[in-house]
Amino acid sequence: MSDSGSLTVMTPTDREIVLTRAFAAPRRMVFDAFTKPELLERWFGARGWNLVVCEVDLRTGGTWRFVSRGPGGAEMGHGGVYRVVLPPGRLVYTELYDDQSYPGESLITHEFVERNGVTTLTSTVLYASKEGRDTVLRYPMERGVTEGYDRLSELLRTR
Repeated sequence: MSDSGSLTVMTPTDREIVLTRAFAAPRRMVFDAFTKPELLERWFGARGWNLVVCEVDLRTGGTWRFVSRGPGGAEMGHGGVYRVVLPPGRLVYTELYDDQSYPGESLITHEFVERNGVTTLTSTVLYASKEGRDTVLRYPMERGVTEGYDRLSELLRTR
């Protein structure tokens, strides 16, 4: 099995960011890593950031809440509501950051597709506005997601 190790970032519309990465693991394992607190706590976030709060009510209409702590004790909180939970293939939820410098609520759709033991994750983030999407593109979002997904890949290799 191979892990591409590279994140693809596209902007197909003026309100979307689409992130794609392959992982050398069955989709059930990758889906679980996105939905089980004991796994999320081991990989979620850029290097140097760790979840200190990880609450998951994994059902349609259930809520989730994460707080990450980073270098120097900085904290970042966000949460939302699960809209679609179809293990192990699809997960859709809202996301809103506590820090108002982030651009309002977004809708995230994760699609997990497995072929020959390799799972391709395609994540589509739909923002409320073009301005919101563009604000996120100015952040080090790509670096943070890449580092988090690298941590996830390391975790999947150990399982």
